[in-house]
Amino acid sequence: MKRVNPFRIASYVLSAHELKQLPKDEGIEVAIAGRSNAGKSSAINTFTDQKSLARTSKTPGRTQQIVIFELDEDRRIADLPGYGYAKVPVKLKAHWRKVMARYFETRKCLRGVVLVMDIRHPMKDFDRQMLDWCDQAGIPCHILLTKADKLKRGPAKSTLLKVRRELPASASIQIFSSSKKTGLDELIDKLSIWYEYEAKAG
Repeated sequence: MKRVNPFRIASYVLSAHELKQLPKDEGIEVAIAGRSNAGKSSAINTFTDQKSLARTSKTPGRTQQIVIFELDEDRRIADLPGYGYAKVPVKLKAHWRKVMARYFETRKCLRGVVLVMDIRHPMKDFDRQMLDWCDQAGIPCHILLTKADKLKRGPAKSTLLKVRRELPASASIQIFSSSKKTGLDELIDKLSIWYEYEAKAG
């Protein structure tokens, strides 16, 4: 039996520069985070089965606001600003660092974070910062090692094991490829648990 993807109904709602512009702090929100050019927008488009829900660009770092996509009145995806892009002004970087710290500290509806890393360049400073924020706030973090199609199976598995050893107990990890859809079912399973689709279905 073909499985149903509950994320196909995702639709754009708003872009927020400040936390006060976000939807009410209720229901279930899952955040997608990642360094610029790690494949975050492609991952969102893949698991929602939509070609251009999240903007993909040859110019990394375009997501400089928190972009909210709605699944239903109780469930949302929060696409967090891409980090690590040199051309973003220092003042804007400082603003987003402050906003992100507050987001993790105060957002009660945040159920989990998907942290997107390029499998060829994992665990940069930004990734460690995200893991720290999640760990301190007690929010589970699921890491997607994206662009797995760029590596052979052996090196990909080796990177997975190496990164896994560095993770806090609350974090989980998997290999993923947007172009090949490698690991898509595993990601949908994880998200379905966080969004309580499985419980609802049962």
